[in-house]
Amino acid sequence: MVRSNLYRSFTGAAAIQIAKIYISRGCSVCSHSKQLHQLHFSSLKNLNKIITSKHSAISCNHCKTALKHSGVHARKMASVTPETRTINGKEYYTITEGKAEILFPSSNEVFYNPVQEFNRDLTVAAIGLHAEEYLSKSNIKVSYPGEKDGQSKTMDKSETTTKDTNTKSQEETANQAVKSKSPDQSSANGKSAKTEETKTVIVQPGEHCESGISILEGLSASGLRSIRFAKEVAGVKEVVANDFASEAVLSIKQNIEHNEAEHLVKPSHADAALLMYQHRAHNSRYDVIDLDPYGSPAQFLDSAVQSVKDGGMLCITCTDMAVLCGNHGETAYTKYGGLALHAKYGHEMALRIVLQSIQAHANRYHRYIEPLLSISVDFYVRFFIRVHTGQATVKKSASKHAMVYSCVNCETFHLQRLGVCIQNDRSIKYRPSVGPPMGQTCEHCGGRFQIGGPMWAEPLHNAEFVSNLLKTVQANPDRFKTSDRIIGLLTVVKEELVDCPLYYTQSRLCSVLHCSCPSLIQFRSAILHAGYQVSSSHASPEAFKTDAPSHVIWDIMRAWVKLNPVKQERLTDGNPATKILSQEPSIEVSFSPLPAANPPSRKFKLVRFPENPQKYWGPKARAKKSGGEPLANKRARLQGKRGQEGQLERDYKNYPCKKFKKGLCELGDDCRYTHDSTAPSEQVGTGDISTT
Repeated sequence: MVRSNLYRSFTGAAAIQIAKIYISRGCSVCSHSKQLHQLHFSSLKNLNKIITSKHSAISCNHCKTALKHSGVHARKMASVTPETRTINGKEYYTITEGKAEILFPSSNEVFYNPVQEFNRDLTVAAIGLHAEEYLSKSNIKVSYPGEKDGQSKTMDKSETTTKDTNTKSQEETANQAVKSKSPDQSSANGKSAKTEETKTVIVQPGEHCESGISILEGLSASGLRSIRFAKEVAGVKEVVANDFASEAVLSIKQNIEHNEAEHLVKPSHADAALLMYQHRAHNSRYDVIDLDPYGSPAQFLDSAVQSVKDGGMLCITCTDMAVLCGNHGETAYTKYGGLALHAKYGHEMALRIVLQSIQAHANRYHRYIEPLLSISVDFYVRFFIRVHTGQATVKKSASKHAMVYSCVNCETFHLQRLGVCIQNDRSIKYRPSVGPPMGQTCEHCGGRFQIGGPMWAEPLHNAEFVSNLLKTVQANPDRFKTSDRIIGLLTVVKEELVDCPLYYTQSRLCSVLHCSCPSLIQFRSAILHAGYQVSSSHASPEAFKTDAPSHVIWDIMRAWVKLNPVKQERLTDGNPATKILSQEPSIEVSFSPLPAANPPSRKFKLVRFPENPQKYWGPKARAKKSGGEPLANKRARLQGKRGQEGQLERDYKNYPCKKFKKGLCELGDDCRYTHDSTAPSEQVGTGDISTT
C-alpha cells in the first residue's frame, strides 16, 4: 500500500523537481551521498522498478518522506521565506537571488515576487548576450565562470587568440587594458594598422569595463535587478538604479553597499520618465533600459524610445493582462492604441498590441523597433527589443501593422494589413491596403466579425538572437536557477513559425463542434499531410500556429467528426456547429502520425509549461510603507466580506474620509469613515469602496 501511494505521489512534474534536488545536492539529512541519490533518481522513466526494488532508497525514511510529499516540496522550492540577519545592531530580512543578497527591514517595504526570478534570470542572460555582441566590435571578449570548455562564445570575427589567459599576470594586464582602452589606441604609436598585433581583452562579471554598456533600471524598488546586472553581466560600464519613492532609494543605497557594488551601480532618485527625457541627447543615451512596472508601462514608452542608443535594447514588462487580453479592450486602446479582443489567441495578441504601441512611439522620432524576443508567460508579457534609427525604414511601418477580424462564434480570424510596400528595382512605393479580406459574415458558421487592433503583424522574435541566447544558457546551465525553464521556453520559441500571426487552440475548435478532441500528434499530422506547416506556441500548451487557411482547419475538423460523430441533439438550428458540419470536406484528410508532428521540445520532455509553483503565485500587492498591515492578515480579514452582514460596516473605520480632508464632511461622528488624520493612507481602497 505504501509503495502504491509512493508511486502515485512520485509521478508528475513536482516529483521530477524534487528528484533534481537530491541529484544535485545529495541528502542533507540522511547519510546518503550525492552519487547514491543520483542512482536513486537518475532513471525517472523506470519509476515502478525503482520503487519496488529493495534498494536503500525505500529504506531511507527521509527519502521516502520527500518522495511521498514531493508535490509539497516542489512548490516550496519556488516560495522564498526571508531569513533574518542582524547588521550594525539592526535586524533585517534577507533575500538571496543569483549573486545578489537584498536587505530590507520589513517584509512589506520591498516589492519582491520569487516567481519573477525566471524573468530576472532571462533578462540577465539577454543583456549579457547584448553586451557580448556590443563588445565584439571593440575586440573585447566576455567570460563567465562555469562555462563549458569549447562552448564559450566569442562574438569577435578575428582569429586572434590569447594564450594562458587564466594566469594572474595576464588577467591583470587585461583588466588594465579595459580601463585604459580608447578608440585611438591602435594608432597611438604611429604604427600601421596592418602590422600592429591585435589583442583580445577578456572581461568578467563584476568588473568595470570602460568600453562597456550602460544600463538604466527605471523602476528599481529594492535594486535587486541592478545589482544582479552588475555582478552577473560581463562588460558593464555603469548601472543606474532609479526609483521615485524615497524609501526605495534608501533601500537601493543600502543594498548596493551590502553587495559591494558601488563601483558599478549608481542610485538615482527621480521620476523615471523625466530621467529618460533628460538623457535624449546622443552622447547621454543608455545602451539598455529595463522597465518592469507594477501594471502598465504605457507612460514610460515615449521617453524610453528616445533615451536608448541606436542599436540599444529595451527590456519591458507588462502585467496588466486583464486589459491586454480583451477583458477591457477599451482600456487597452487608451493605453496602447490598439483594441484587444477577448479570444483564445489573446496572449499573443497582447504581445502584438504592445509592440505596435512601442513602434508607434518610436516612429515619431524617425526610429523603429526590432523585436528580439517577445514572450507571454505566467501573469505578464516580456519584451526584448532593439531600437534603430532610419527614416526610410520608418515609412514601412504601416505595412507592419494589421487589423484583426475575428468571428464571434467560431473565432476564425483574418488579418488586414494597414499598408502595402511595393518595391521595384529603382523605387519603393507605399500604398494603403485594399480590403476587407472576407465578407460581412463568416464563411464557415455565418457569424459576425469583431474588429481588433491595430497590432504588430511581423515576427515576434529574432531567430538568430534566440538561437544565440539558447546556446549561451546551454553552455552554462548552472549560471541560473531557472535554466531548465529558460531552455525549454527558448526551444519552443525557436520552433514557432515566424510568419504566422496568432494561433488556434484545439479545445476551442472542438468546443464549437461539440466533439471529442484529437490528440496533438493526430491533429498536427493532419495539417502536415495537407501540405502546410504547423508549430506549437509558447503562449499556450494547446495552441498551434499554421500557415494553413481557415477552410483547411475546418475541413480537418469535419473529417474528425466523421470518425467521431457528434450527438444529433447538439446540432440544433442556429448552432454554429450545424452549419459548419453541413459542408463536406474539400480535401483528403489523414490522421496517421508523422514523426515531424512531435516537436523536439515535447519529444525530449523539456520544461515548457510548468505547473503553478506555489499558492498565491500571481502578481503581488504593491510595496507598503513600514508598519502597514501584512498581506496575509489583510487577506484573512477581507475573506468573504461580501457574504457576512455588517462586515464592511466594521471595516469602514479603517479608511480615512476624503470629504473630511477637504473640509466638506458634515456627518461628524456619524460618518462611516474615520476622521482621524493619522489613519494610514496606504489602506485606502482602489475603487471597491466609495467615499461618503
